[in-house]
Amino acid sequence: MSTLSTDRIRRPVPFALALSGLAAIGLVAGTLVAANAANAASATLLSKGALTSASSSESGGLGPRFAVDGDRSTRWASNPTDDQWFRIDLGASHPLERVVLDWEAAYGSAFTIEVSDDTQSWDTVAAVTDGTGGVQTLDFTGAGRYVQFVGSDRGTGYGYSLYEFQVFGDGEVVDPEDPPVFNDEVTHHEFQANCTFSHNRPDDPIVYPGQPGASHLHTFVGNRSTDAFTTTDSLLANTGSTCTVPQDHSSYWFPALYKGTQVIEPDIPMTIYYKSGIDDYKKVQPFPQGLRFVAGDMKATVDQFRTAPGAVEGWECGGISKSWDIPAYCDPGTELNIRYQAPSCWDGMHLTPQAAKEMGHGPHMAYPVNGQCPMTHPIAVPMIEFKIAWPVSGDMSDVRLASGSDQSWHYDFFNAWEPEVLDRLVEQCINGGLQCNPRGYDLYKPHRGAVLDEQYRLIPKA
Repeated sequence: MSTLSTDRIRRPVPFALALSGLAAIGLVAGTLVAANAANAASATLLSKGALTSASSSESGGLGPRFAVDGDRSTRWASNPTDDQWFRIDLGASHPLERVVLDWEAAYGSAFTIEVSDDTQSWDTVAAVTDGTGGVQTLDFTGAGRYVQFVGSDRGTGYGYSLYEFQVFGDGEVVDPEDPPVFNDEVTHHEFQANCTFSHNRPDDPIVYPGQPGASHLHTFVGNRSTDAFTTTDSLLANTGSTCTVPQDHSSYWFPALYKGTQVIEPDIPMTIYYKSGIDDYKKVQPFPQGLRFVAGDMKATVDQFRTAPGAVEGWECGGISKSWDIPAYCDPGTELNIRYQAPSCWDGMHLTPQAAKEMGHGPHMAYPVNGQCPMTHPIAVPMIEFKIAWPVSGDMSDVRLASGSDQSWHYDFFNAWEPEVLDRLVEQCINGGLQCNPRGYDLYKPHRGAVLDEQYRLIPKA
């Protein structure tokens, strides 16, 4: 599993957990380690119908959602191994009082209950070492958005199976910081980080790290030092960049475009939008430093390319749009361009595709579903929309991508922003509902100020 400093992840709700005596008491057989709820509040059931996920499910009819549906004729059942978990997303951080586990015959003999606000830092609020099944009520004092059961020992030869997993609290949302309120109409939530051409190289430090020449030819923009050996540290150490904002040391790359045998280099700044990919744009958080991913599928068919969640307008030139093949002819003087959107939901654990794969997990990035991040990828990060243009027109019959078919279009991103600047741009422009230029300034709402001055120096907060 990849590690990262969580102080660089801005949480949507500050997390505070009061746990009485856990460290001092330790885990003693037969002892529930939890703080007794004193003077409990209204005991509101918070978990019914909430989003859920689990490490496994025995079958589709025994999925995790059945443990929060309020129906004891349904249940969640895991695969028959000890190390399994079940997680609930309450939608916001709440003061919490207790959980009630209504076990089917397959119960947990040893497990913990943990809470978190970001799925990265977890606090254990209860630990059971000699569970006997039945209906268990575990009282504690704490707060969080996510609540999870983590099993370590099964009481039977089957997995873990719960009719219901109920979380109770007082119903209030923990939000001690009142965000500023603006009356401006929100039509956008984005800023730009435009970059020009840097170099071409047959390298890919995400897919083929440490293997120079192993990739098809890529066109790189942004950090000028990018090669097969690129790391987060090397990007931060090499500050030479073709991006407008000097504090953006990130690297962006995509398959080179050929016309015949000639490599066509982009001759104008490429528009790189950082947007909200979810409906609740105020919950978007900055990228963790070192996060990297690939947007698009090099093996996509025409139909897969056309219907991909990142597809925008396909290949365009002049009056042509929604072409899923590179046009055979573009009006002279026009430019071939394409826009594509990246996944914007992160699993909160892995910084690289390889790290997720090594842990036996699926992709570390996902696209939003119905305007929100799925439970498996709960952290909303900026949605990058890359718009790239090449100075090529006229007869296009010999124009091709270095990666293969016209539908093999994809691009890579390796984050190396200076964290304070990225944090401020996300907060000002995405969370603030603005249409910002690279300085974090909305021309149509000048009263909202900017993040960077005209020399791209960070403006102190008022």
